[in-house]
Amino acid sequence: MLIKNDFEVAQPVERVWTFFDDIPQVAACLPGAELTDDLGNDTYAGRVAIRMGPVKLQFNGTAHITERDDVGKRLVVNASGADEKGRGQAAMLVTATLSRAPQGTAVGVVQDLQLSGAAAQYGRGMITDVSAVLMRDFANNLQQRIAAVDRGEQPAHAAAAPASGFGVALRAMRMALMRVFRRFFLPYRPAPH
Repeated sequence: MLIKNDFEVAQPVERVWTFFDDIPQVAACLPGAELTDDLGNDTYAGRVAIRMGPVKLQFNGTAHITERDDVGKRLVVNASGADEKGRGQAAMLVTATLSRAPQGTAVGVVQDLQLSGAAAQYGRGMITDVSAVLMRDFANNLQQRIAAVDRGEQPAHAAAAPASGFGVALRAMRMALMRVFRRFFLPYRPAPH
């Protein structure tokens, strides 16, 4: 399943790209993610916890940076993991591309996601909505961490706050409802006079 998300960071593109070199700081921006070990050669061990409906999944796995293009500001990460309770597996190829934007940096993220087990039972819409919520939170955390470093503060490399199952679910549900509203009600809106 291909999922695309775009967001902007109010920082110059070179500043954001430099921040992307600090993988522990980048991982700490993603809710529910925790980097557990630097395995060398651009490979990292970690875990990601997320709630999909009533099911809480915790994936333990690895992420390997397969491409880092300093000129094109493009980063490709191949990640895979298995749920610690054996309820499924996930594999994802993530491509992040940075470009200049009027207010700073535009970040485009493409995720090629493969799920099996409990997480695979959820529809594409819900998975896409949860991904969009997590990317929004990632963008906010990224902005805050870069600003903290620029102020001379040293944010800890600790994991970001866990992805709140209830909060993520509510925001994803709101996105789904808005999609349904646009699909069914906006086409029937009376034309302006």
